[in-house]
Amino acid sequence: MRRTLRSLIGPVSGQRGFSTNSEKIVASVLFERLPVVVPKIDPVVYAFQEFSFRWQQQYRRRYPDELLDKSNSRSLQRALDRRLYLLLHGTTYGAPTGKPVWHFPEKVYESEETLRQCAESALKHVIGDLSNTYFVGNAPMAHMVIQPTETSTKSPSFKRFFFKSQVIATNKFDIGKCEDFVWVTKEEVMEYFPEQVEFFKRMIIS
Repeated sequence: MRRTLRSLIGPVSGQRGFSTNSEKIVASVLFERLPVVVPKIDPVVYAFQEFSFRWQQQYRRRYPDELLDKSNSRSLQRALDRRLYLLLHGTTYGAPTGKPVWHFPEKVYESEETLRQCAESALKHVIGDLSNTYFVGNAPMAHMVIQPTETSTKSPSFKRFFFKSQVIATNKFDIGKCEDFVWVTKEEVMEYFPEQVEFFKRMIIS
């Protein structure tokens, strides 16, 4: 008989399961676009396409130089030989003083039957429709425990569980419910989360 998430959360603090009464759990989605196999482009053609794209993007919002040059990172049509991952910019649970931060699509578990359903709800909230997505497995692929730091002692401790979902048969999503978004490679992910580099190196295999 399939057990619900509620049945896994014990009533006594410290009981084995996803969480305890005093600790929140968050379902986070590693939304991934797999590499696209394409013929090699002539260097002259590639240079022209790159110039054209950057010309179109020149009046769009510029990102801090200390992060990355993201002039084309809002498109799924970049780094076609690499895996890309969706990051959102906005407020999220556990962010210091409630300020907008970069994060994966995520949602605090509330009343869903399973944690995967919570993850599906998190992704649906930002892309609106899950028709062009595929969730890999029913169980989380990894998790981390977030503890208060010296600079954010008032932030709550909680557990974040990661699920993997993949882009299927589309090259564009109408992404909303956030201040901004980017599609980044594995190496670029590390630039956004320098304090969790080792964790993401182990979790993201590509």
